[in-house]
Amino acid sequence: MSMESVAWNSMYRMMNAQDDRRPFSMATVRRILTFARPHRRAIALFLVVSVASAALAVATPVLAGRVVDAIVSGTDASVVVWLAVAIAVIAVVEASLGLYNRYLSSNIGEGLILDLRTTVFDHVQKMPIAFFTRTRTGALVSRLNNDVIGAQRAFSDTLSGVVANLVTLVLTLVVMLGISWQITVLSLLLLPVFVLPARRIGARMAVLQREAANHNATMSTQMTERFSAPGATLVKLFGRPREESAEFEVRAHRVRDIGVRTAMTQSAFVTSLTLVSALALALVYGLGGWYALQGTLEPGSVVALALLLTRLYAPLTALASARVEVMSALVSFERVFEVLDLKPLIAEPADPKPLPEGPLSVEFDHVRFAYPAADQVSLASLEEVATLDSRGGVEVLHDVSFRAEPGQMIALVGSSGAGKSTIAQLLPRLYDTGSGAVRFGGVDVRDLSADAIRGAVGMVTQDGHLFHESIRANLLLAGPAATEAELWEVLRRARLDTLIRSLPDGLDTVVGERGYRLSGGERQRLTIARLLLAHPRVVILDEATAHLDSTSEAAVQEALGEALAGRTSVVIAHRLSTIRAADQILVVEDGGVVERGTHTELLAAGGRYGELYRTQFADTDEQSAAAR
Repeated sequence: MSMESVAWNSMYRMMNAQDDRRPFSMATVRRILTFARPHRRAIALFLVVSVASAALAVATPVLAGRVVDAIVSGTDASVVVWLAVAIAVIAVVEASLGLYNRYLSSNIGEGLILDLRTTVFDHVQKMPIAFFTRTRTGALVSRLNNDVIGAQRAFSDTLSGVVANLVTLVLTLVVMLGISWQITVLSLLLLPVFVLPARRIGARMAVLQREAANHNATMSTQMTERFSAPGATLVKLFGRPREESAEFEVRAHRVRDIGVRTAMTQSAFVTSLTLVSALALALVYGLGGWYALQGTLEPGSVVALALLLTRLYAPLTALASARVEVMSALVSFERVFEVLDLKPLIAEPADPKPLPEGPLSVEFDHVRFAYPAADQVSLASLEEVATLDSRGGVEVLHDVSFRAEPGQMIALVGSSGAGKSTIAQLLPRLYDTGSGAVRFGGVDVRDLSADAIRGAVGMVTQDGHLFHESIRANLLLAGPAATEAELWEVLRRARLDTLIRSLPDGLDTVVGERGYRLSGGERQRLTIARLLLAHPRVVILDEATAHLDSTSEAAVQEALGEALAGRTSVVIAHRLSTIRAADQILVVEDGGVVERGTHTELLAAGGRYGELYRTQFADTDEQSAAAR
C-alpha cells in the first residue's frame, strides 16, 4: 500500500468515526458478545486469516531486499528466479487469503446485520400504538439502517483491522530493527508528522461531513414532505412555490460549499502526507545508501527498509484512530440497544386461554384508562427532542361498563375527544386497561394470545389505511391463504368488484401511497373487503363513513351491511342516522357513559343524545333548505 493510499484510508476512517467521549461500558460489550456468539467460529477463523495475511505482507519486502542483494553480489541466476517465484507465490496466497478474508468478513457482518435488524424489527412490532404516535419514523428507520451498519463495522472492519495492524506493526518493527535500528528509530521520529495531521484533519472532515449530512437530511425531509401526495396538494393550495424553491436552493448551496471545502481539505491533507512520505523515503534511501557505501548495510536491506516503511506507517496510523472507531461502534450498538431496552407495555400471557366457538359477546367491565407517559413508551432521541414530554398518566376513561350480546350492535356517540376511539382501541388490545376488564366471550383480552385477538376482531378506521402495494397484497394482509375466487367474492360483497375489473391491472393495480390512487369511498370499501376476508367474529367501526360524500357513504354503508351481518359490532358514528337500528346506543362524554338505550328511548329521554340528534338534523334541514 502506498503512503498516499494510507493517507486517504486513514482520513476516511477517522472522518466517518464518531469520537464519543462517554465512558467505556462493559455492559454494552457483554451484550455485543451475545450477538457475536452465534458467529464465534467464523470470527475465530477470520482473525487467524487476518494474522496470516499480515505476516505475508511483511515477508514480501524482505524477499525483495534479498533479490537486490543477490543481483549485486552476482549470485547464481537461479537464486534470483527462486526468490522471484517465492514473491509471486506469496502474492497469490496473500490475494487468495484477502478474498477469503473478505468473504468471512461479509458473512460475519451481514449475519450480524440480519440478527440485529430482525431483533429490532420484531421488538418494535410489539410496541404499543403510543410508541408510533410519538416516534419520528425517520429516526426509527435510521436505527435499523445506519446504526445497525455502524455496529456491524465493529466486527467486519475494526476488529480485523486492530488485530491485523498489531501483527503487522510488531513483525515490521522486529524486521526493521533487525536490519538497522538506527534507520528504524529515525523513521519513527517522523511518525507524529504523519499521525497528528491525520487526527486533526480527520476530525475536521468529520465535522464537515456531519454538517453536510444535516443539510442533506433537511433537504430530504423537505422533499419527502413536499413530494408526497398530500404534501404536494398542500403546497399547491396554500404554499409558496417560489419561497419553497428559494429555501431548497439555499440548503443545496450550503451542501455545495461544504463539498468544495471538503474536497480542498482532502487534497491538502493527502498532498502534505504524501510529502511526508517522500521525506521519509528520502531519509531511508539517503541514510541507508550512506551505510551501504560504508559497507555496514547491504543494498538489498536499503530496499527492504524502504518497502517496510509503508508497512510500518500504515498500521501505526490505523491504530492511532482505533479508539475512535471502537467508540463509534459502541455508540451504534448502544443506540440499537436503547430501542431494545424499551419494554413493550402489552405482554403475551404465558398460558393463553382459548376463545369459545361461535359468535362472541363483548364486555367492558368498570374500565378505567390513562394513556402512558412518554418515558414509558418513547425515547427523546427517537422523538428528536431534548427531553421527553412529562405529561401523561391522566385518566381519560372513567368506570366504563357495557355489554354486547353475540350478534348485537353497540353504538358509541358523543363529542370529539370524549373517549370513543379510546374505547375502540382497548377492544383489540392496542392498549391495556388501567383497571377493570375487557372481555370477548367472557375471556379477558389479557388472557388471550395476540393471534387469537387478531383472528376474532376486525377493525375499520376512518382513514382507511392502505399500503403502497397492489390491491391483491392489501387484501392478502388479512388472509394470506385466500384464493383468487375468495378475493373476488369479498370485493363483490364490498361493492368494488366492477371497479377493480375495469382497471388495466385488476387485482395487481398498485394503490399508491396510503391508497391515494383510489377515492375515499373506494379506499374504505377496500378496507371493508379486507375485513370480510379476515372473517372476524367481532367488528369495530371507528367513524368509517365520517369523511365521505353522500354517494360514497351510501356505497360504504351497503358494504358495511355485509360486514356486520351476524357479527357482534361496536360502531362509533358521527352521523347519527347510521346507528338508529343499534341494539344499544351509548352516549360518551368526558370519558364516561352518560346515557344508554335505544334510539327511540334516548330521543324520548330528551338528554344529551336528543340534543346531538336535533343539532345534527337541524343543520341538515338548513343545508337542504339553502340548496332549494
